[in-house]
Amino acid sequence: MNTALPEDVNEFATVAAKRLARFGGPQAALRAETDDEIRGQARKALADVGAFDLDVRYGPDDLLAAAVLCRAAGATALPYPLVEELLAVDGARLALVNPQAPRIDHGDLPGEWIAADLDGIRYRPRAESRTNAKLGPFLVPATLSEPDGTVPAVDVDLHLVLGSWRILGAVQQLLQITCEHVRSRIQFGKPLADFQAVRFAVADASVAARGLDELAKYTIWRVNSVPAQVRSADATMLRLKAADTARQMLRTSHQLLGALGFCDESDVSVLDRHTQPLLRLPVSTEVLALRLIPDVRSGSLETLFTVPA
Repeated sequence: MNTALPEDVNEFATVAAKRLARFGGPQAALRAETDDEIRGQARKALADVGAFDLDVRYGPDDLLAAAVLCRAAGATALPYPLVEELLAVDGARLALVNPQAPRIDHGDLPGEWIAADLDGIRYRPRAESRTNAKLGPFLVPATLSEPDGTVPAVDVDLHLVLGSWRILGAVQQLLQITCEHVRSRIQFGKPLADFQAVRFAVADASVAARGLDELAKYTIWRVNSVPAQVRSADATMLRLKAADTARQMLRTSHQLLGALGFCDESDVSVLDRHTQPLLRLPVSTEVLALRLIPDVRSGSLETLFTVPA
């Protein structure tokens, strides 16, 4: 089975990755914590590659291009709510929230916002001040209005899927940094990569990252060709897998980089802190897993061993 992306999408991915890397990568995200102008520059970098011309709802090619763009944004910890703007409704960014404890990443940016929970219930959020938390420095608490209608279920699913592609980008970048470190770090007279335990740890992380990459491509490939209930189960499963894989990759990276991985001079630390909102919002992985139980019972969650109805 050929799982390679189309050539034009790969070319766009290369251009987007170069432009976002030229913007500054994770260290630019670090500077953005204290300089709001940098987030405006991040939006300009996205506009330069045509991000806001993509129609993710109605164009399969545009959706795939948006996915690889989100992957590049995740790899560089781009300090801008890309997914939320790609799925804007009438010019208002769409954020997924937990109504019990609403938080919006980059919710302090100027412009209109719409919030929705995983059931598609729509709210009008009123953002408060940034908390400047160490994990998720751009998170903003919000107060929600009374329910104000609904958003299409497909918008919720696309939000989960594109957010998972951002996580994928962070995972792949963390793996690359970790591999470079264990090759160059000399311990007891030889590179860390020569130790069998280190090789096993990196191999496990690499397999997990490759699995997430394949699942992300499979999910987005069939997002427009399956029934709504199956699409929703696919999106939830992808987000659950993405969060679990990212946590595994972060454990491996921090273990092998040691104290260096917790210093902001290291891209690992910045990627960790700026990816946390995607791993925790709108709900925890435990809640995502519980939401899949009805889909398992109904057969909407398809696996290699699913028996066709």
